[in-house]
Amino acid sequence: MRHKPNFLLITTDQQRADHLGCYGNQQVRTPHLDALAGRGTRFERMYVATGVCMANRASLMTGRMPSVHGTRCNGIPLARNATTFVDLLRDDGYRTGLVGKCHLQNMTDMPAEAPRDPVPDGMQAPQDAHADAITSRWSEGGYEQEMVRRWRTDPTHRVQTPYYGFDHVDLCTMHGDMVEGDYARWLGEVAGDIDRLRGPGNAIPDDRYPAPQAYRTRVPEHQYPSAWVGDRTLAFLDDAARREQPFFLHCSFADPHHPFTPPGKYWDMYDPAQMVLPRSFYQAGDDSFAPVATLHRERAERVGRIHSTVSFAAHEREAKVALALTYGMITMIDDVVGRIFAQLKNLGLDDNTIVIFTSDHGDFMGDHGLLLKAALHYQSLVRVPFIWSDPGTISSQAKVDSTLALASTIDIPATILARAGLAPFYGMQGRDLLPVLSEHGKAGRDAVLVEEDGHAPTFGLKVPVRARTVITDTHRLTTYDQPYWSELYDLRKDPDESVNLIDDPAHASARAALFETLARELMLADDRSPFPMGRA
Repeated sequence: MRHKPNFLLITTDQQRADHLGCYGNQQVRTPHLDALAGRGTRFERMYVATGVCMANRASLMTGRMPSVHGTRCNGIPLARNATTFVDLLRDDGYRTGLVGKCHLQNMTDMPAEAPRDPVPDGMQAPQDAHADAITSRWSEGGYEQEMVRRWRTDPTHRVQTPYYGFDHVDLCTMHGDMVEGDYARWLGEVAGDIDRLRGPGNAIPDDRYPAPQAYRTRVPEHQYPSAWVGDRTLAFLDDAARREQPFFLHCSFADPHHPFTPPGKYWDMYDPAQMVLPRSFYQAGDDSFAPVATLHRERAERVGRIHSTVSFAAHEREAKVALALTYGMITMIDDVVGRIFAQLKNLGLDDNTIVIFTSDHGDFMGDHGLLLKAALHYQSLVRVPFIWSDPGTISSQAKVDSTLALASTIDIPATILARAGLAPFYGMQGRDLLPVLSEHGKAGRDAVLVEEDGHAPTFGLKVPVRARTVITDTHRLTTYDQPYWSELYDLRKDPDESVNLIDDPAHASARAALFETLARELMLADDRSPFPMGRA
């Protein structure tokens, strides 16, 4: 079966598109990923299905929008009976593996922050068994496989395979130097008491890099999670080279997600004073868009949640430190990726392995004065890198070096299946991008839909934010619910998304056309699964 192509999907966590040299960044050093882009096709306009980890990772696995596959936000595991594109590869004889972060299930057992609808006065609440529209999903069990508590309290706990289609799993959960799962088990074996090695309480003092959620880890480079992901990837490839079986391997790094803990030389590889922040950082004080203004007001009043996982307003020095440390984490990943590429070549796998690189979502990282992520669909959050490098012949025509075609995360699995010669399953919503990858190929989408169903209240609201965004070649329109907000930006004239045109009479026709486009995209995103059992 060696005639089938192999696939190596490399993902990072929370990396915006312009944090690679091949995307025009003049500061971060990523020579190996830049070289990958030189051998393949770089998508300039790849967008996520949603801007949070679990929901977009589920979309990557299923080729379906979050509102359809059900993992609308963090805290909702992907249903165990969901079909993934990896299932189809496995059915076709592929050996399937995951090394690193998965996050298709909850990593913590903290209660949900979103409030349930109150029971009206005089009415009785439903019994627990019928309190939700879908009653059987959680009762069937099997949804604690990534929980830190299970890994810490049960030394025999491992992911039960096949896991969403993966036969082989070396798991990472959580972030920074506090990664758990198989990695923490290994670290304990080689380093002893890990509770005395890692975390902010064990950090090496260094006041040169002051920023929320930043500390200098004592974990050495060769034992840091990114290095371990590389080592386990090399082990999988070594084994694959001895088999007469095609493989699909997902190599999934937990960095450059916060906390900011690059180890060893990567900690001070970049000087914060030399970091160039986005232009919109210095325009943040003029931003009248209510959610952004709220985050800046909260920080000024010292009530901003600077130690949480959601966005907060940052001071200039904090933003520059966070950026410098993020670049350190990215360069470390690039160095590990270089080892992986060298091993592919050494094993003779490089001439039949398609290498794909992307991220689950971006990070504001200074945009509009903010850090991390929240329900604001700025380009820094929803636009991610996507590189497709195929050593085989995609078509009779030459490959495209880069493309401005609109694409979505949900298109990636459809494209992998198409390259493997496999039809998508019924209900997959993504589109095959292979025609875009060849010279004179078809154009991409007319528009991309991005969803938002928040898991926790933010922006000073009492309920989580819900929003829907449509992005076209020229504009971005976002509309929110509770309260009703909307944004409209001309991305050609205003790439920093600083001038909201939603109430500008001169753009009334563009606004109307975009709302019509949004309505069409919402209809296209409706579920077509399951296939009817019969006529009636």
